[in-house]
Amino acid sequence: MKRSVYNSLIEWKLNKRRKPLILNGARQVGKTYVLQEFAKQEFSKYVYVSLDRNEEAKKILESEASVQSIILTLSALTGIDITPNETLIIIDEIQESPKALNVLKFFCEDAPEYPIVVAGSLLGISLHEQVSFPVGKVDMIKMYPMSFNEFIEALGKQKIADCLRTNNWEVIPLLRDELIDLLRQYYYVGGMPAVVQSFVNGDGPQAIRHLQEQILFDYTRDFSKHAPTNQVPRINMVWNSIPSQLAKENKKFIYGVLKKGARANNFEMAIQWLIDAGLVYKINRVTKIASPLKFYEDFSSFKLFTLDTGLMGAMVGASAEVMLTSNDIFKEYKGAFTELFVCNSLICNNIQPFYYSSDDAHTEVDFVIQGTKSVFPIEVKSEENTRSKSLKAIIDKNPQLTALRLSMKGKDEQQWMTNLPLYAFIEEIKKL
Repeated sequence: MKRSVYNSLIEWKLNKRRKPLILNGARQVGKTYVLQEFAKQEFSKYVYVSLDRNEEAKKILESEASVQSIILTLSALTGIDITPNETLIIIDEIQESPKALNVLKFFCEDAPEYPIVVAGSLLGISLHEQVSFPVGKVDMIKMYPMSFNEFIEALGKQKIADCLRTNNWEVIPLLRDELIDLLRQYYYVGGMPAVVQSFVNGDGPQAIRHLQEQILFDYTRDFSKHAPTNQVPRINMVWNSIPSQLAKENKKFIYGVLKKGARANNFEMAIQWLIDAGLVYKINRVTKIASPLKFYEDFSSFKLFTLDTGLMGAMVGASAEVMLTSNDIFKEYKGAFTELFVCNSLICNNIQPFYYSSDDAHTEVDFVIQGTKSVFPIEVKSEENTRSKSLKAIIDKNPQLTALRLSMKGKDEQQWMTNLPLYAFIEEIKKL
């Protein structure tokens, strides 16, 4: 399956100032697969070691051995001669040996001719304290679940994906019904590669849901394995509360939903753990829709989103029949799936969203993003009902701004606002 991160890997390979690479991402987003495909296609040969299954490799990487000794050991363990600029070294499951990260510093300084990539979930990379991190000595790429466009490509609908990628607004309206059906499927399947592959293979809804539940189980098992013991119950409470928090009309995260009398200082570490693990995205409030948005960021008010629509569906036991055959999915949970879809689409395209609410809470906008020359308030509508009182009120007060509305209606440019269909918005936003 094609992954857009592949292009970033090629850019890294061709960079004359290339450093050792860390490929970051949550568990099971496809890091191992894409690295092995990259190695097969772009290098003469490669060595692959996984630190959860290779104790000898772990020992040599944790030692103070020279780069040449490490290379010789890895060659011996894999039976492959490692030659400069021709052999890609892949160290997988780096979270099993965070001390091994320091080796990258020596590859950068002493042996830049040996391309090396380490991969692993953020569970090990961001959270281990008192471990030396090679600051300034590595390149980093983040990887996310498959986007809607990648999902369409995986289904073999390349021409449709091309139309979305090139913003072909002559053809996109003609594909509306099929795109809505694909979006409905994406809400149910999500972007976890193993789940998408199962769907591509023709597996039914129950098999899809079983895979999603297994991924969720693996995540909760990681909580116990990698998180501080005293934080595990709180991490579980935060993680399990996110769907219900998103289902509220006001999606601001409320600590009291977790436990009566709960306060921020009780759960801040648990939330940060989930963020660092790549499982949760935190979207902070801004107190003013003005550039630069960072000036007006309110860290005390935020929303939390999970990394994947399919996994959230599994968390809440959403009906396969409703999600795959009925347009009701676009209004279920007060648009929670739709807002999650938009959030994930922005983040995987390196667009940092915020949200806005007035101090009196009478006016709220789902997202606000920073463009090249301006900021853009975004309202998300899960259906064709596109009344936008809050959005219009904001533009009336700030006529220099242009608003965006994402809904099931087609593209519609008005003087104060542009409506974009949910199934074809991201390329337009990337141009702002």
